[in-house]
Amino acid sequence: MPTPAQLRKLEAAARAAAGRAYAPYSRFAVGAAVLTTAGKVHTGCNVENASYGLTNCAERTAVFSAVAAGGARTRLRCVVVYTPTRTATAPCGACRQVIHEFGPSSRIVSICDGPARVDSPIDALLPGAFGPADLA
Repeated sequence: MPTPAQLRKLEAAARAAAGRAYAPYSRFAVGAAVLTTAGKVHTGCNVENASYGLTNCAERTAVFSAVAAGGARTRLRCVVVYTPTRTATAPCGACRQVIHEFGPSSRIVSICDGPARVDSPIDALLPGAFGPADLA
């Protein structure tokens, strides 16, 4: 569980990351910030592509950045997602699966331009998740 100060830092980082999004098709700029168990913060934004299937969400960009910086043993404590909407938007299914891979007990906080927020453990957003143990 992040401290209140860490959570404020993650929220600011996610909002800032949305400003770097490449979203010419959807015009839906999303930012994400992850806190690892090592105390590091990594950010990501959505990066769209004219071949829509090649688009990458902000959440996965942030997680992949954390892994690229910290290696395969990277573990997530918290993921904050910002969307420029009046209601909070939870991560998509693909992002939930990737978050679960690196943070099966992580907390997900979705924030927006309105007062709404979603604050939930990943296992509530992805019950019965498939993970590394299922490959054994």
